Amino acid sequence: MKRRYAIGSFLAGAAAARAGDEMSGPALLLAGYAVGGSATEASALLAGITVSAAVGGPLLGALLDRSPRPGRLLARALALYGTGLVLILLSLGRLPLQLTLLIAVLTGLLGPALSGGWTAQLPRVVPRERMPRANALDAMTFSLASLVGPALAGVLAHLLGAPAAVVASAALIACALPAAWTLPTGGYEDRRRGRDKAPPTAPAPLTADLAAGIRAIIRTRPLARATLASVVSCMGLGMLITCTPLLGERAFGSAAEGTLLLTCTAVSALAANAVLARRPRTIAPDTIVWSSTLLLAAALVLSATGHPVLVVVAALTTGVAEGPQLAALLAIRHRESPERLRSQVFTTGASLKITGFALGAAVAGPLATHSLPTALLTAAGVQLVAGLSFHAFALGRGSRAFPPRS
Repeated sequence: MKRRYAIGSFLAGAAAARAGDEMSGPALLLAGYAVGGSATEASALLAGITVSAAVGGPLLGALLDRSPRPGRLLARALALYGTGLVLILLSLGRLPLQLTLLIAVLTGLLGPALSGGWTAQLPRVVPRERMPRANALDAMTFSLASLVGPALAGVLAHLLGAPAAVVASAALIACALPAAWTLPTGGYEDRRRGRDKAPPTAPAPLTADLAAGIRAIIRTRPLARATLASVVSCMGLGMLITCTPLLGERAFGSAAEGTLLLTCTAVSALAANAVLARRPRTIAPDTIVWSSTLLLAAALVLSATGHPVLVVVAALTTGVAEGPQLAALLAIRHRESPERLRSQVFTTGASLKITGFALGAAVAGPLATHSLPTALLTAAGVQLVAGLSFHAFALGRGSRAFPPRS
């Protein structure tokens, strides 16, 4: 009899991989600046490893869906991602910047493995009736990683130097390899019925699977509206993150204080998802997605006042909205994704959110330089658009492009 795969192993692996991922961004920025002495080169590294995730997500998801052993493919992706981080570090100052950026771009193609690619495997680990609580716990690993990763990168860079922080981020990702490698091969419900694998079928062309994944997101109404709302909302969050240093300087007299606001947000997001994990069926996921955008808009309006107390309240409110929004989005993806396209739906959704975040950050820079309140109020407006976009899909008929799974 095969050893039972515990949910604790899944969550520990997810937390380690995601903490390493959250740590890698600040670590690369610090290493790029320390070696190259240029903020431009440092930001180019981060942009390279982030932007390419939008391209790699759908392809990686399709390969995971087609793989008879998705856990082992996921483990290889994690190993290559960690190796890529080390190669970036080794190439800094030794190779031309263009080659280093190429390594960063190739590494970034595997980035969605740490987010959507991992979460898509959750139904292999827990039965359907335990999915709501397991999903909320999985969402907590994102908040925990965003809290621990950047702080650990800063501490290690201060004590041992920026290169040590990059190596540590790769080591954390490596710690997740056993949990990924040993993931079950079939769905939990199939194994409970005595079926480890689905009946073999002739594989469709990869391009056909990619097209089917996009259609699944677009034509499945609950999935489409949740995806659109979350991407637009992520644009607003990208604007907020970009404004954080200026907000810290305006409210507290120091740009460094802005990082403490991000800590407040991460803590409140973790706490909100902990409450949600205890009562996962209290509010429908669809309701959480659209209502969280209103809460985020209110938080951004409070931030625009620049008053220290209101800014802290806004940071805490942002976490209360952001954490459950992510948990609700993952729950909707689990509920609505066709089984054969699950990984692709998750990784494509993660790629779209990364793109939305990058667009928001790009827009916010010039706006915040001109006027910080204008940038924050614009971000609040973006959150309202996210909520409206969710409800726009409710005006049409039907809900699914695929029949519900039995």
